[in-house]
Amino acid sequence: MLASLEADRARVAELEAKILDLERSISELRAEQAIAQERLDSYRYPVLTLPNEIVSEIFTHFLPIYPLCAPLTGMFSPTCLTHICRKWRALAISSPILWRAVPLSAVDIPFDRKAHLCNVWLTRSRSCPISIGMEEDIRSLHEIPSAVVSHRTRWEYLKLRCVQSDLLSIEGQLPLLRHLDLSLRGLVEETPAVEISAFREAPILRTVILDYLAAARIILPWAQLTSLTLTSVYPEVCVPILQHTSHLLRCELILCTGNRDNLPDVVLPRLQTLALLEEAIEYIIGYLDTFIVPALRRLKIAERFLGQNPIESLSSFLSKSGCKPQKIWILAQRSGNRTVAEEAYRAAFPSIPEFSFDEREMFDEDHGHSDSSGVATF
Repeated sequence: MLASLEADRARVAELEAKILDLERSISELRAEQAIAQERLDSYRYPVLTLPNEIVSEIFTHFLPIYPLCAPLTGMFSPTCLTHICRKWRALAISSPILWRAVPLSAVDIPFDRKAHLCNVWLTRSRSCPISIGMEEDIRSLHEIPSAVVSHRTRWEYLKLRCVQSDLLSIEGQLPLLRHLDLSLRGLVEETPAVEISAFREAPILRTVILDYLAAARIILPWAQLTSLTLTSVYPEVCVPILQHTSHLLRCELILCTGNRDNLPDVVLPRLQTLALLEEAIEYIIGYLDTFIVPALRRLKIAERFLGQNPIESLSSFLSKSGCKPQKIWILAQRSGNRTVAEEAYRAAFPSIPEFSFDEREMFDEDHGHSDSSGVATF
């Protein structure tokens, strides 16, 4: 028994010596750890030494070019910038231009969540002019957070897909609105013939894109517009609009078959770019000749508009307008065939510097450049 106790005493002494040794090692390790941590804490990552102004500029290049909208959530949302570190979160939240393009088309986000996010973005954008983008249809403007409509005095770019009655909720002045892209769902014959004046008080509105129903119903300050696109419209719907757009510089009409007989001439004295495209199955011949555009520089036209004698029709138009275009695009027939060979156009109009027949080139030029209003030009 005494021998056993003696052995335990020896073992306790041995363990105490080992513990002291380990504690000494731990103390040394903790001291080494503290020194290493101090070096880490004193190091500043180069990206974190950049001035806030430069980081903010980098943030803006992370997003689509304004007025295009980033998604409300996900990798390419400005919200992503708030999840990296405390400093960047504070900087992103305090940068109004990151939140000035508000998307309303996130159909996969529940309404309450979307309303909250829209309110957050509108708050963070402070007093910046804003871009509102709705790429897909929603059932009603009532599904748009009320805050979006209440901020209408800050609307600069507006893209809406809705029904006619929804626009009744938009009232009052739109002092900053410069670009409107509006599509209304429904058929003209099934929609009450009520004129829509929601966008009438927009003193700097310059660029407008309308579908057929919006063109038939909307009242705008036509005389101040410089760029107008009408899609899926009938020629007779275009005439009363174009008669009031004397300051247009750019006009694109995508036409359906309609009443093309006895249409009056339309004089657009400042127009530089005219595009006549078609969705019609039947020919729309003679419509080009109703335009008198003495300042025209660029013409884009589907060959079907020129009828059976394209060169004669084009010559008549140029002579009547007295214009000297620098470039003309001629689109082929739906079948891909041409009525006249490409070289025949060049030979018939030697004074025109450039003819183009390449639809891919036209697409690139249409969508590859933007004017000062952010609208693709060709």
